[in-house]
Amino acid sequence: MQIGHRKDFNFAQTLEQNKNFNMKMKAIKTILGLIQKVGHYTLMNLAKLGDMTLFTAEALKHCFIPPFYPRLILQQFLRIGYFSLPVVGLTAIFSGAVLALQSYSGFSRFNAESTIATVVVLSITRELGPVLAGLMVAGRVGASMAAAIGTMKVTEQIDALRTLSTNPFKYLIAPRVIAAVLTVPLLVLIADIIGVMGGYLVSVHVLGFSAGPYLTNSFKLLEAVDVISGLVKAAFFGFIIAIMGCYFGYNSKGGAEGVGVATTNAVVSSSIMILLLNYIITGIFFG
Repeated sequence: MQIGHRKDFNFAQTLEQNKNFNMKMKAIKTILGLIQKVGHYTLMNLAKLGDMTLFTAEALKHCFIPPFYPRLILQQFLRIGYFSLPVVGLTAIFSGAVLALQSYSGFSRFNAESTIATVVVLSITRELGPVLAGLMVAGRVGASMAAAIGTMKVTEQIDALRTLSTNPFKYLIAPRVIAAVLTVPLLVLIADIIGVMGGYLVSVHVLGFSAGPYLTNSFKLLEAVDVISGLVKAAFFGFIIAIMGCYFGYNSKGGAEGVGVATTNAVVSSSIMILLLNYIITGIFFG
């Protein structure tokens, strides 16, 4: 009886050890699988980052090396700048108006209504003008660039350009990058003026401020660096919008569905990069 009991005990103990060993192996396999997925995802994104860096360098090279296509650059000027004026203007004027209302609602509690004009003009020129204009242009122009170039990619029109001894970077990408870098600062400058005007209209005609003192307070503390910082941001934003739109369009695949994915990726990536660059440039100028 004692021998049988000992055998039963050893058998049960062995089963328990095997069970624990199997559970440990499953846990190790799960951890290794998770590490493998993280490593694969990291390497894939690093490869995409390297590919995007090479694409950006190639695009920059063709922006400075002739031949140029003035007609195409002018065409992109119109598409990026002129046709974006309505959406940028509406965004700016309502942003300035809302900023004036919100500032009055908060500052009136501390009897600091006289600072509203300064807050509006500094907020518009430093942050809201460049960022909102950049996001609007990214949504409108970045998506358009990705869709246009992506359609040419999946329909093999880009291969046809190479067959005709035409460099796609020179013909398709460089004009868009040049036009975006030069045009978005002009849009931001217009957005600054319209945004400040929106704050002025609400403050004078809705909140009852006097026009003369309001304008005096608006420009009393405004410095050149406030406007210049916004324009520098706008130039970088234009570059990012053009590069993201062209990159995802140029590398799209899979027919119409691939073009849609490229368009979405271009807008999302541009928006994230705009917000990130806004923080970095703000830190450089005012940090």
